Order: sequence, then C-alpha cells, then structure tokens
Amino acid sequence: MTTRTLGVVMNGVTGRMGYRQHLVRSVLAINSAGGVALPTGERVLLRPVLVGRSEAKLRDLAGRHDIPDWTTDLDAALADPANQVYFDAQVTSARVGAVTRAIEAGKHVYAEKPTAETLEDAITLAKTARAAGVKNGVVQDKLFLPGLLKLKRLVDGGFFGRVLSVRGEFGYWVFEGDWQAAQRPSWNYRAEDGGGIVLDMFPHWHYVLENLFGRVEAVTARAVTHVPGRWDEAGGRYDATADDAAYGIFELAGGVVAQINSSWTTRVFRDELVEFQVDGTEGSAVAGLRRCRVQHRSTTPKPVWNPDLPATEPFREQWQEVPDNAEFDNGFRTQWEMFVRHVAAGEPFPYDFAAGARGVQLAQAGLLSSTEGRRVELTPIDFGGEA
Repeated sequence: MTTRTLGVVMNGVTGRMGYRQHLVRSVLAINSAGGVALPTGERVLLRPVLVGRSEAKLRDLAGRHDIPDWTTDLDAALADPANQVYFDAQVTSARVGAVTRAIEAGKHVYAEKPTAETLEDAITLAKTARAAGVKNGVVQDKLFLPGLLKLKRLVDGGFFGRVLSVRGEFGYWVFEGDWQAAQRPSWNYRAEDGGGIVLDMFPHWHYVLENLFGRVEAVTARAVTHVPGRWDEAGGRYDATADDAAYGIFELAGGVVAQINSSWTTRVFRDELVEFQVDGTEGSAVAGLRRCRVQHRSTTPKPVWNPDLPATEPFREQWQEVPDNAEFDNGFRTQWEMFVRHVAAGEPFPYDFAAGARGVQLAQAGLLSSTEGRRVELTPIDFGGEA
C-alpha cells in the first residue's frame, strides 16, 4: 500500500468550528487513522498549513498539535505548489476575497457555508471556480448526522408514503456575555461582519430540504433581533445589529411545506438541539442529531381532543426507535474524506459552490421576505450553461 501527502492550507482554524471540527476531528483524525483510502488502495495523508491573522494563536495551536507549518501570509501559503487544497473557515465577510485568491492560485477549494454574504458574490465564486477548472466544495455537515442519515433512509425506503410537511426546531439560549460568557463569537450578532442567524442557518436548511425532500421554491420568513445588546470577548458592550431568531415557511417542489424556527434566544425543551418532524400519508418521524423515532399509520393512536380532562396517553412511548444499522463517523470528517477523494481520485462530490450559492439564495430571499413582509419565490440560478 502506498501513501501520498496532500498539502491543505487551512484558513480560520483558530476559531471554534474551524479548530474543533475541521482541524482536530477531521484532518488530524484522518491522519491518525492512516489517511483517506482511495479506490486504488492508495492512501492520502493531509499536511495542514495553518493560516490566520494572529501569530500568537497560530504558534500556540501548532505547538499543541505538533504541526510544523503555519503562517500569517496567505499568499505565501498559496504560492507553494505542494499545497493543492485551500480550506476556508474564516468569518463570512472575509471568505470571498480569500477563496478568490486561492482559485486564482489554482488551488482546489473547500469552504464553510455560507460561501458569501450576497447571492451575487456566491454565484461569482461558483462561476470563477468552474472557469478555473478547480474542484470546489462547501460544507454541508448536517446531511451526515446520524439522525438525518436515518431520516434519509426512511425517505429512500418509502416509509412516509407521500410526504406532507416538515417541521423543524433549532436553537438554544446564547448568553449575552455580561454575567455569563457567550458560547458563540460576537461577530455572529453584527450584520456588518456577516453575522445573523438567517445567513448562518438558512443555507443549512436549504441543503437539508433540497437533499431529503425537494427543491425550495418559495419562502416566507420573519427575522428579528430579540436581544439588542450583547457583550464581546473583551467584555465591552455592543449593539446587536444582526438577527438572532428567524421563523420561516418553505414551500418545496411537489407540494411539501416546511416550517423551521431558528433561534439563539430560546431555551431547550426537546430531546436535542435540533429536531425535525416529518409527516406523511403512511407514517411520521422525528429526527434529531442522533436519534430518529417513527410512528407508522398502522400503529397511530386515535386521540380525541378534550380540554376538560388531563391527557393520559403516553404519546412519546407510542413511537418506535429507528436502529443505527451502521457506524456513524463525525459528519465533518466524512465530508472531508469525500472531498479528498474528489480531489485525489475524481470521485463525484455534489456539494459544490453551486449548491452553496443556492443556500445563500435562500438566506437572501428569507431576509427580503422579512423586510418586505411577503412571500418570495426562488428561481433557478444560471451558472452559465447549467441551472
């Protein structure tokens, strides 16, 4: 068995998500397991080159994980021909410029979502990458969660019959940062820095809905800023200029209606931080990050509305657990391995910058719907020869 090494420039890994999920639980975990296996039997090891603005943070991070290559000079990292892949997990507002430079340097590009703050920029990135002939991908990690993998298994197996509706609840209380430290970075709450829950979460909901239930054709949404003032990492108060909650109705091809609430200002009273209930003519399912439970039409009880008597039916106990039937790896790592095989062996990778642009389109339509108080239709995007 032979191995080869692929240099990967990783920009933004000093941040929480870039560090925990992409560097530690994906790239370093892949190397610890002996690399990514290719169909030829060859294995690919990843050589991370850490890039960021803070020399002190990079030096500390590299020292903790024995990573020899790090720099604050992105152009120097891109100029090295041994570095064939560029990965971006920066703040959204910095992504387009850096990814464009990587494409111009001839690197294959993989990026966190959203790929851009505006649909125009997201489309430009997709077209630029296609014209340059570089492989490109966007992170769509929730597709690889155990709960959603089980849900997709039910869809593919015809469990639901005709799907009628999807109802999603996502969120938790993010502390303001004064009397308890916030568990999300402060830029998330500043629109001028690319923050906002619509831009953050609607691209997630787009690829979940698109890949499991159908193309999103229209959206009606209300985005709000429930908490107007927060405290940043240095303890200073700032005005929250971005939305921290959004309530959306999504109309899908085939008549499916999805309702999803997204909030950083809600307290959790459910089994997981995100849950989707899918109702169909033949059965229903409730899926979270890991669990998925079902109720078939043959075992559906017949409750009767009577507000004068206490409920005695054990509703939760009337659902059946969907078995794992497989081993589920970290979703970020799974998609990293797919992208590496895409680059090294030419295997298909459907989650490209065009898919990323469709996610940005939904976010932009959601914000427009909220601002103008109306339903907004989504039209197919022309990427130059493909819709």
